[in-house]
Amino acid sequence: MWITFYHLSNRYRRTLNLDDTKANRKQALEKIILEITYKLNSGKFFENEIKNKVPTVDEYAKISFELHSKSRKISTKYDYEASLRLHISPTFGKKSLDKIKPSDIQLWQNKLLDKFKPRRVRNIRATFSTIFDDALRDEIIVSNPISKIKTPKIEKIESKSFLLEEVKLIIETAKNDLKAFVALGFFTGLRSGEMIGLKWEDVDFKKKEIHINRAIRMGVISTPKTKNSIRTIDILDNLMPYLKAQYELTSKNNSYVFLNEDNNNYFDIKAIRDGRWKRLLKECDIEYRTIYQMRHTFATMMIENGEDILWVSNMLGHKDSSMTLQMYAKYRKRENVKRASFLDNI
Repeated sequence: MWITFYHLSNRYRRTLNLDDTKANRKQALEKIILEITYKLNSGKFFENEIKNKVPTVDEYAKISFELHSKSRKISTKYDYEASLRLHISPTFGKKSLDKIKPSDIQLWQNKLLDKFKPRRVRNIRATFSTIFDDALRDEIIVSNPISKIKTPKIEKIESKSFLLEEVKLIIETAKNDLKAFVALGFFTGLRSGEMIGLKWEDVDFKKKEIHINRAIRMGVISTPKTKNSIRTIDILDNLMPYLKAQYELTSKNNSYVFLNEDNNNYFDIKAIRDGRWKRLLKECDIEYRTIYQMRHTFATMMIENGEDILWVSNMLGHKDSSMTLQMYAKYRKRENVKRASFLDNI
């Protein structure tokens, strides 16, 4: 329930922090409103208002970020801070949390959708919603206005893996260290951040293993995406010659596997994606696809050809094989399979 009242020609609207029920209405009329009237006449009402002042978005965001400081990855912290600084604070930073209405959120979200794809808007919105949720738990506000606005829908984009002939062409056409980079992507299914975060100390040529324990995204070096992403994967025979050739190029001083023109590790996959990767596909006369599609291609190739799903799941860094099956079950070949053949002798 809310009440609206006028004091010295000014209009005020306040929540009573009560559900709108018959009993609560009676309590409001017989007790709460009388108490408010007394406090208004004595001047104590606005003294309490000052003491219990609701913080602004920027003020409470600092508290919210600190609450989650031990549980968020460095890359996640960076995303949240960037979302606040670039997209939330310019519009809402100086506003009190309790003054922001669902209509304000809807208008703000509409403007974001004019500039960014729904997936990015959802991430920005999630940052803001977490701040409101923390304030709600602290009983600073009575509701989260974002929860009343529909989340932008993300159009599902069909993944399109490369054909085996295209994989061969891409690897053959790639030059210098890009050759090892694409071979690594197609023959291990590593995420792009894991590839540029790879060091030679992680590569064991004798055991034919690679230890995945870091990733780089937007200049931030951190652990891979999930706990299960910290893993040991196999070096397939197809990959070995490309890794050894790359070793000759960048193994000095036990460096990162892939180095830029200044012999430094890559700040972000964008440095490869927006230039060399696009030019490589164009040179191969292959329709543009994201670097992620190398990972998708590895998974589909292995599953289509009957490789052990547990092994594929470990290579990808999935939590378990059920996750892998959920994502790639449609690629399992089922042609010419006789169902329940074990019953033939009955």
